[in-house]
Amino acid sequence: MQPNVATSILRVAKKEVTLFFASPIAYLFLATFAGVTLFVFFWGEAFFARNIADVRPLFEWMPILLIFLSATLTMRLWSEERRTGTLETVLTQPVPLWQFVLGKFLGCLVLLAIALAMTLPLPITVAIIADLDWGPVFAGYLATLLMGAAYLSMGLFVSARAQNQIVSLILATALCGTFYLVGNSTITNFVGNQAGEWLRLFGTGSRFESIARGVIDIRDLTYYLSLILIFLVLNAYVLEKERWVYGGTRPHHRRWRSVTALIVINALVANLWLFPIGKLRADMTEGNLYSISDATRGYLAQLQEPLLIRGYFSGKTHPLLAPLVPQLRDLIEEYQVAGGDKVRVEIIDPLQIPELEKEANQEYGIQPVPFQVADRHQSAIVSSYFNVLVQYGNQHQVLGFEDLIEVKAKGEGDLNVELRNPEHDLTRAIKKVLASYQSGGDLYANLGHDLTFTAYVSGDPMLPTELQKYKTELLDKVKAEQKKSAGHLQLRVIDPQADNGAVAAQIEQDYGFRPMATNLFSDQHFYFYMTLTSGDQVLQIPLDDLAISSFTRNFESGLKRFSEGYTKTVGLVTPAAGQPASPYMPDPGPHFDQLRSFLGAELNVVDENIDDGQVSGDVDILMVLAPKELNDNQLFAIDQYLMQGGTVILASSPYTASLANRSLAVTGNQSGLADWLAHNGIHIGDSMVLDPHNSAFPIPVSRNVGGYQIQDIRMLDYPYFIDVRGDQLSQQNLITSQLPQLTMAWASPITLDGDQGSRKVTPLITSSDGAWLSSDTDVMPKLNDQGSTSYQPEGDTKTRTLAVLSEGRFDSYFAGKPSPLLAAPADVDADATAEPDQADLQLGAVVERSPSSARLLVVASNDLWRDSVLQMTAGVDQSQYLNSLQLAANAIDWSLEDAGLLSIRSRGHFNRTLPPMATTTQSYWEYGNYGMAALALLLVAAGERLQRRRRMARYQAWLVG
Repeated sequence: MQPNVATSILRVAKKEVTLFFASPIAYLFLATFAGVTLFVFFWGEAFFARNIADVRPLFEWMPILLIFLSATLTMRLWSEERRTGTLETVLTQPVPLWQFVLGKFLGCLVLLAIALAMTLPLPITVAIIADLDWGPVFAGYLATLLMGAAYLSMGLFVSARAQNQIVSLILATALCGTFYLVGNSTITNFVGNQAGEWLRLFGTGSRFESIARGVIDIRDLTYYLSLILIFLVLNAYVLEKERWVYGGTRPHHRRWRSVTALIVINALVANLWLFPIGKLRADMTEGNLYSISDATRGYLAQLQEPLLIRGYFSGKTHPLLAPLVPQLRDLIEEYQVAGGDKVRVEIIDPLQIPELEKEANQEYGIQPVPFQVADRHQSAIVSSYFNVLVQYGNQHQVLGFEDLIEVKAKGEGDLNVELRNPEHDLTRAIKKVLASYQSGGDLYANLGHDLTFTAYVSGDPMLPTELQKYKTELLDKVKAEQKKSAGHLQLRVIDPQADNGAVAAQIEQDYGFRPMATNLFSDQHFYFYMTLTSGDQVLQIPLDDLAISSFTRNFESGLKRFSEGYTKTVGLVTPAAGQPASPYMPDPGPHFDQLRSFLGAELNVVDENIDDGQVSGDVDILMVLAPKELNDNQLFAIDQYLMQGGTVILASSPYTASLANRSLAVTGNQSGLADWLAHNGIHIGDSMVLDPHNSAFPIPVSRNVGGYQIQDIRMLDYPYFIDVRGDQLSQQNLITSQLPQLTMAWASPITLDGDQGSRKVTPLITSSDGAWLSSDTDVMPKLNDQGSTSYQPEGDTKTRTLAVLSEGRFDSYFAGKPSPLLAAPADVDADATAEPDQADLQLGAVVERSPSSARLLVVASNDLWRDSVLQMTAGVDQSQYLNSLQLAANAIDWSLEDAGLLSIRSRGHFNRTLPPMATTTQSYWEYGNYGMAALALLLVAAGERLQRRRRMARYQAWLVG
């Protein structure tokens, strides 16, 4: 650009900015923009009630707000020139008119930039008080600036055509509103998905949302720049026509029309040309939440045959699902880009292709789901498809809408439907079909390494008769499996009592295998242990009974642990439900149905009964939740499962809470695990941890009014609900490193022995350094004279450990002791050497040492995953509810060494939460944002009231239920 041209444009822009601030226009514009923005941020979108550390509410209403503000700002720029007669002066200047147009446009853009700069204290303050992802913030400001520039160019064009300011204001508002509404769900819901998708391409609001989420796409940038260019060119053309002498057409006129038409046509063609190109984009979010992860690319790189991903989406569907279709389609197309010619993507409407609909119904079991669609005019049932098929060879997986979406309650009757974690769901389906196809039903096909089956079995003279027969059948079965394995399975049979017992001493030292006996008084000792080994990983095959079918089940379960692509099994050990402690206690005990449902989406979750002292051989992970008075058999089952190299997740505390008759009580709880945990170097203190950094909790509060006790529900600070975030969640382990926040309910402190042997112990969850302890079971909050709770620290205040992970070699609690499963004979004087019948044969095997693959995760809370506590600690958007459940899912994925899916699951599934409400306004003052603090103090009360009403409604609904 030549210096004189740039000088002319800047001179015009400077003149417009000066005129803006020389009149009340600029100040009114800035004040209105700031006031409306802050009102929407704190009140309209309930920033504090959302409890999410982002500034999305700042941009939520920006497309509508800028329509009116841009029209107001530009309404006088040309129409006022025309009214006062100064337009003739401009038209007669030797300077090209496009320089005047561009100068006025830049002047308006400067004012808009100043208005946006005034809102910067909001994201800065949020970043100070919480963990803010700056990527979407930057993208949101860019989207606002681009959309505002597009609206300003439209307003300038309309002002050049209008005769007065009022007409300009109305027409500019209508034009900008049309571009916004054309892609809005208000219009697109009336048409099918395909037509709605085309409409969204022309909508400023839909393009704005695409950028504001944190993805800068070249197609969206081109769209906004095209709008700006088109209307600025039309503005210059309209003004140029004012110079022309009417009554004839000259070459000069034709050149202007041709150049204007070419610019407009090229701008439109550029958008159409870029439409199918989805590679040119930048994901600004932390962790690249909207891009295919490296783990997914790794699975796609394993493809040897074409993979089909087909989306079944009806043209007419529920209005809440319709906006999700293009999002899901874009993600599926990312798979095609990443997989190249190995991935084929099809997006179809089955209702339009009867052949494919018939195939979907009959071959894949895909059926339309009836949705009720209602508006003020009619109510109807619409049967529509919202499914994704993943097919590889002859294997397939189908994802329905219940697998892909999550529904969050924003308020009374206001639901927010979002995609849950579509990349994780799609990649999990790809992993399953890939493994199933590669195996073809063959358990050995997906083994990463060869396996060795080792039978540490005594010679026949030392074995009871029944075990001699069982040994023969067992070895025949293993030899048959060895032939099927195509060299992947090796068989070793070792007699530990041979060679003067050298092997016996070695396996006792390595695995804790000691001689077995048929009963406590038997002098006949023998060995009968079985292991599967692959490299350093050792898995013991349990000996449940003498049925070869039981061995086959346990053997195949062991093979699946070493294989990929099979659904793993989680065994839940929970207290008996549905049995009230007394007729006067309606609470039947803890329930964990929400945890079962959450884990059941990907895993096989079963209730495990360990009363017989054994854990089923097909259980891959054992979760013991809120144990109560475990007996020796149950304790032995847990101990031996750990000794076999398994993973035990334990949620236990000396206290448990109950909520009945609108009252809160905490009672003592004897788990029966204290000595066992102490043996493993872990001690759970007989007290509860209270923390000044805590989550608000709906509490039934008693008040004395005129001598009468009245109970109501209030949102109060509750130190027993510890708000854990940041470095309090271990960043060294994937179980907790990706969690944004966690609420620990009625947790107890954990202390560790200094000597943990060769085990690696990691504190996963800790409190703040201001936490203190209390053994008082009266946990009902008491109100002070100001109507709030007042908890004062007692004793030492320091960081307390709330959850630990111990991994490595463990020594059995029952080492050197007789097995609890061994029962003394009814007649102790009977011949102890007599051969027992098969029905009476009891194998007293105590595995005294675990392999290095054993893992023990201890969470010092009985109530972390309890249904009632999950429901009460849930925020308006249920983010805390998901975080608690996600901790369990992460622990299981990590234990199963599925790091790929765990990394994908951790990407973007959670919202970053705000710290407790009590510290929010304090942080505003502390960091000097005094203007924002003053406004926050005025609006926080309204936000708290809204939050209290919503949570109170949820809490009262829970009490009624």
